[in-house]
Amino acid sequence: MLVALGQTAVVTTGRGNIDLSIASVMTLSAYLALIVVGGRDAMVLPGLAAALALGLLVGAVNAWLVVAARIPAIIATLATGYVLASATLLANGAIPGFAIAPSLRLLATGRLAGVPIMALIAVLAVAAASLLFNCLAWGQTLSAVGQNERAARLAGIRTGRVIAAAFIGSAVLASLTGVLLGAYVGGAFLEMGVPYRLQSLGAVVLGGTLIMGGGASALGALFGSLLLILIVTTMQIAGLPPGTQDMIQGLVIITVLALAGGGAVRRRLRRGSVPAPATR
Repeated sequence: MLVALGQTAVVTTGRGNIDLSIASVMTLSAYLALIVVGGRDAMVLPGLAAALALGLLVGAVNAWLVVAARIPAIIATLATGYVLASATLLANGAIPGFAIAPSLRLLATGRLAGVPIMALIAVLAVAAASLLFNCLAWGQTLSAVGQNERAARLAGIRTGRVIAAAFIGSAVLASLTGVLLGAYVGGAFLEMGVPYRLQSLGAVVLGGTLIMGGGASALGALFGSLLLILIVTTMQIAGLPPGTQDMIQGLVIITVLALAGGGAVRRRLRRGSVPAPATR
């Protein structure tokens, strides 16, 4: 849910923007935070600060590559992810093992009045994102940039700052998710964030956020995440291999995108903004 919210912000900026560095940010953040914490509750805050600092740095680099260097987001974030993956290999070779601080483990696996704490965090994150996307000025400017960046710029919106903020927010949420995932599984391992690269985008698409930008839905991302969880859990119960699971998830995303794209074309044809196909 957390990485899906970050991906939602990036996708909403339009131009086909997506963040493919999420997986590497999650993995390296888990290593960094758990190394700093060292199993001690007194070091939890410094560990979280280190992970969030990594997210800020990666988000800023992604934003510079996309906004200033004008590199397509899919290429820029993929390249950033490869650099982080190399750093993760070095961290993995230097660290023999991890100890999880009791407070971190409680946060990731504990329950409050019978409800998982992680579920409460997800609900609070969705509420905050809904407020940001729908009620605050930044959310309105985010949608405006995604709908038409040039028009938004002419209207006085600093489009570069809005797009940069989306990439930074995505990386920060990915780093936080990496810390929580590391605490949940009891350590960090290579490629622990890889499944979330596809699933974060899948939750956005299934939740109804416009893949070409201009419209964000935090609540939709929540329902998209829940639907994706049901799909993945069903495949795991059926005993399908990981490769087959990825194929099915990809097919679901492609199908939803195709249906959404066809609906958009039909709406434009009805409005007359797209010329109808020539007939003989």
